[in-house]
Amino acid sequence: MPRDIPVGNGELLVTFDDDYRIRDIYYPRVGMPNHTDGHVQRFGIWADGKMRWIDDKSWKRELRYKPDTMITEVRLVNDELGLEVQCQDAVDYADTIFFRHIIVTDRLRSRARDIRIFFHHDISVNGSPVGDTVNYDPNTAGLVHYKDNVYFLFNGCDGRKVGVDHWACGTKRVGGAEGTWRDAEDGQLSRNAIAQGSVDSTIGFGLLLEAGGTGAVTYWMAVGGDYADVKMKNRKIAEKTAQRMMHRTEAYWRLWACKEPIDFSPMPEPIRDLFVRSQLILRTQIDNGGAIMAANDSDITQFAGDTYSYMWPRDGALVAHALILAGHGELSRSFFRFCGDVIEPEGFFLHKYNPSGTLASSWHPWTMDGKEVLPIQQDETALVLWALRQHFLVFRDVEFIKSLYRTLIVRPAHWMLEHRDHNGLPLPTWDLWEERHGIHTWTVAATVGALDAAADFARDMGALDESARFKEGAERMRGAMMRHLWIDDLQRFARRATPLDDGTYRLDTTIDAANAGIFMFGALPANHPAVMAQMQAIRDRLWVKTHVGGVARYEHDYYHQIEMDNIKDVPGNPWIICTLWLAMHKIASAHLLTDLESALEELEWVRRRAHESGVLAEQYNPHTAAPVSVSPLTWSHATVLTTTMQYLLKHAELTGRSSGAVAGLARPMAELD
Repeated sequence: MPRDIPVGNGELLVTFDDDYRIRDIYYPRVGMPNHTDGHVQRFGIWADGKMRWIDDKSWKRELRYKPDTMITEVRLVNDELGLEVQCQDAVDYADTIFFRHIIVTDRLRSRARDIRIFFHHDISVNGSPVGDTVNYDPNTAGLVHYKDNVYFLFNGCDGRKVGVDHWACGTKRVGGAEGTWRDAEDGQLSRNAIAQGSVDSTIGFGLLLEAGGTGAVTYWMAVGGDYADVKMKNRKIAEKTAQRMMHRTEAYWRLWACKEPIDFSPMPEPIRDLFVRSQLILRTQIDNGGAIMAANDSDITQFAGDTYSYMWPRDGALVAHALILAGHGELSRSFFRFCGDVIEPEGFFLHKYNPSGTLASSWHPWTMDGKEVLPIQQDETALVLWALRQHFLVFRDVEFIKSLYRTLIVRPAHWMLEHRDHNGLPLPTWDLWEERHGIHTWTVAATVGALDAAADFARDMGALDESARFKEGAERMRGAMMRHLWIDDLQRFARRATPLDDGTYRLDTTIDAANAGIFMFGALPANHPAVMAQMQAIRDRLWVKTHVGGVARYEHDYYHQIEMDNIKDVPGNPWIICTLWLAMHKIASAHLLTDLESALEELEWVRRRAHESGVLAEQYNPHTAAPVSVSPLTWSHATVLTTTMQYLLKHAELTGRSSGAVAGLARPMAELD
């Protein structure tokens, strides 16, 4: 089930599913570890002898955020219970505390009512239930789950007192035990004070409502490294009040999301709203240590046996580029520092990394056909260097660049020059889709962009000999791309070239949306005839010809494939990033406002795909438009930011008018037009 309305602060991340159940709790790193192991955390209300957990079909749900902030705005209605419930969720912007403020309103209006609100916790501390303990804590009147150096304190306040009214500690998934949530279904809890091993807990709060009246409860989860830490946070909440802490968090995120005076008037208001929302959702997926996570949706493990909770240097670089264009230089700096710490001494990145900086799981082999190979995707190395140049063009922070000059610029550029074949093309590595080994047009384009960036950096630093060497490498590779990857008869580039023993290549002519990288990274200008022909082929062949529309990754894309038969009309599931690449090309190649404004079609397509909350998935069902694979996908939201900012920059250029803060930003995609 896709994730929705995530809330976090870079240290604590809480995700929900479509039924408004908490599914993932990450701490102390975004993406690592997951203290729920993907299991459901239940929330329910008991009234008039009936318990209705939030996933019950009797509930009507509206899941949104408050405008321009990272506070949820959830409306729940249950006609069977005669109740309306309004909830606001937040992770404090500074402390690792999750809040939920709940307002319950009686809709029956006939008599006073006894209402009880229950929260169930299926916690597996550090991702494993082995050796956990949960106990009722008389010092805080809450419940504490703990193991090793991670503590959770669950508590709340009804406006009169701090402390829970009902509680139970018990076991789960051992000896047939379902968990303490079953104990709550009669409106009562056993008050069992402690349990150890594979444990869970449930707490409850009572509300007495007048006929037609309203009552409120605020629930919280304080997370820390030891008991003293969570006890201190609980005391802080009691002293400051949860409402004040939520209010300051709302104000902080509104300030953060709208800090740049960007003039959005050239585009529709809903696109502006999606831009601001995408910034906030992006922030939930970024660890304070600098790692930009691909996605944090544990349900993907049911399909792939692994998660997306990793830092891919490529995804991170393109997200960093989006953050740069939006003015969030503090986040892009943290990302590049992280990259400087994890890059290999030779100057390349391996497949992916944990947010702690350790090497993550991989399916790229170190040997193929009995020969040693690097288990890498070269575009990941190239795009970090390319994105670092975009950062410098915007922020001009020379001291920062000095600290990374050898590590992320010179050494990777020399490695890329050494990692070439006899024609000047990159040696074979894995593609950006992580499915094929060879020389990929996307990778060639990214490497050209990286070598150009390295040449410009070296020139700025006065290393003219190195600058010339990097520039010559980029030009030779650009020429080799045209000679060996361009297919004149088909008027498009090959997706991949496989080296043959005689020094030539076998070309894979499959149309792939990733060939948009040719203009995105400056390998060729957007208006170059070859680029125009390539992008037209992508639109003609990869646009999904159903009422859903959108662009597939490539012909006959098998990943989460929905349509198996009509491949001509449905070459694959439509992806957000691939669809927006069409818009990015329209923007980069536009010479008239009418050309530019046509890019709003793809942005509007993306807006229609978003959840009510604004959350975007990786891809969508080509027949129903239902989200497919992980949600939210960080890359999807980043591409919204990049496309929007490129649109505003080009609009300002074509009209000769200032566009607020964007007027001074770099325009890397259009530099060669």
